[in-house]
Amino acid sequence: MSSTDGVPEGGGGAAPTSARSESPLPGAIRPYDFPAMERERLGNGMEVRVVHKLPFPIVTAMVVIRAGETAVPEDRGGLAVLTGDALEGGTAHRGSRELARELETIGASFGVSAGWDSTTAALSCMADHLSDALPLLAEMVCAPAFATAEFERYRAQRLAAAAHRRMDPASLAADALARFVFAEGDTYARPLAGTGSSLEDLGPGDAHGFVAARYGPSQAALIVAGDVEPSEALALAERSLGEWKREAEPMPDPRVSARRAGRSVHLVHRPGSVQSEIRVGHRGVARSVEDYFPLTVLNLILGGSFSSRLNLNLRERNGFTYGVRSSFAPRRGPGPFAVSTSVENAVTAAATEEILREIEGIVEEGPTADEVEAATGYLAGVFPLRLETTGQIASRVAEMAVYDLPGDYYRTYRDRVRQVTRGQAAESARRHIRPDALCTVVVGDADEVAAPLEALGIGPVVVHRDDG
Repeated sequence: MSSTDGVPEGGGGAAPTSARSESPLPGAIRPYDFPAMERERLGNGMEVRVVHKLPFPIVTAMVVIRAGETAVPEDRGGLAVLTGDALEGGTAHRGSRELARELETIGASFGVSAGWDSTTAALSCMADHLSDALPLLAEMVCAPAFATAEFERYRAQRLAAAAHRRMDPASLAADALARFVFAEGDTYARPLAGTGSSLEDLGPGDAHGFVAARYGPSQAALIVAGDVEPSEALALAERSLGEWKREAEPMPDPRVSARRAGRSVHLVHRPGSVQSEIRVGHRGVARSVEDYFPLTVLNLILGGSFSSRLNLNLRERNGFTYGVRSSFAPRRGPGPFAVSTSVENAVTAAATEEILREIEGIVEEGPTADEVEAATGYLAGVFPLRLETTGQIASRVAEMAVYDLPGDYYRTYRDRVRQVTRGQAAESARRHIRPDALCTVVVGDADEVAAPLEALGIGPVVVHRDDG
């Protein structure tokens, strides 16, 4: 941007018609440095990472534990998520109401998120209240109560959510794709938060057992980001978490394999549905994949942005849908690669055909140089916008801890994105997208869409007309 902030030199007045009819040229990407991070360890071995970030008067403190659903057997699926939920239900020293009142008194917000690879408990407050807030966060993680009534309330919420997934077409499609992409019994073949049957018999004892086995300083890290000096944060961490002595088991490796070779088509029957949820994908990549940056650029071009190939085809050119996206879900193990959209019954087969055409095209020909330039510029440009709050910064640092990313990972992020070449992006497509192994899932009215899908000749259509 010029020093005149967009005002033409020589004064105001309307811009010439020719100037208004032309799109403005993109400006240079503004410099951005990921804030410096200091790393220390408490006496009990727990890692502490502190990002002193000004001018924010707010601090986010986050305990991230390498304890997620990967550590839970299939018949107890959802236990890690439910245990995380129930951390808010009180501690051994404070009931849920007293805990909520103390957090409210200091103006602190609190939340827990559990995924496949980790559980994160985060708290944000004004910097001058951190000395009161961090002991509460530590208490919730180190000494949860899991009182029966409170635990049952959270379990009931998860049961209701699981029942809703069985009725929601988009959730049905996502769960079906996972079930048909991964082999039976694989870690990622089931829903993250469990099912009605796996949640039904879980109780407070199960949560206590999970915490006893998986929560401990050797598998945890404290992230502090905001207006706090590292020495102050470390001293407060030692007082709040230094006495945490529990031994914890390391996370097991996920069990991940492909369900079957070759293409497959599965149609989940929803009588009377006027729309179809479409999912197309296969087993993807792990977070540790060597060409993560070229693959990120490639996915943005295929279906990761509004101007992606898939969106320009299905939405803009054909008018099949309001939106379509592709995504990789990299975890400690290879999560799914998936293309997702929703269309009317009449164009279900045509939309599926176009999705397959775009996937095959980008694998065979790769992206263009212009597409790669636009994608790398976009990723580098929006990077600072995703790091505007202490919570966003802390989340990035937590990701580094969970996946053992190098200390300069985000300081060099934009440079590594901008260095991706057309050849690297094309090679990542050939390595990680396998058109001959695509699984297609459609949730819709089989009586309306089965025959057109069969006519595509992309594989036998297996119709699922019940919960199986």
